[in-house]
Amino acid sequence: MVVYNIYIFDNHGTFLFYSEYKRVKKAEMSHSEEGKLMYGLLYSLKSMCQKLSSNDSSAFNCYRTNKYKLNYMETPSGLWFALNTDVNANGVKELLQSLYQQVYVEFVVKNPECERGKPIESALFKHEVDEFIRRSPQFR
Repeated sequence: MVVYNIYIFDNHGTFLFYSEYKRVKKAEMSHSEEGKLMYGLLYSLKSMCQKLSSNDSSAFNCYRTNKYKLNYMETPSGLWFALNTDVNANGVKELLQSLYQQVYVEFVVKNPECERGKPIESALFKHEVDEFIRRSPQFR
């Protein structure tokens, strides 16, 4: 699996974190603008899935194009994780759950310097996310 980039948002739409890996095409806008567009896309897809679902479980996990796959996970506390990968990516749900439990909780939730609802500026957190992604079995 090739990982292109990752986004993390809170339940109010605050763009908390972004990191880039093997992204082929560079954006022609700032990361902030791209983050707003990504949040809007996720919000719209989640809303559409809820409206189309015949039951209360309207889980939106991913969508795929012929070029990439957008993988999505929402935590019980309302954090949104979005990971763009190649179309053949497997096991991404488990990867995102582990990233949340092993990295986010350890280096953000337990870090008194990280303010809730503010962008994550911890260099240690960024390093740990990058290392976690790079050593995952899915990363090439």
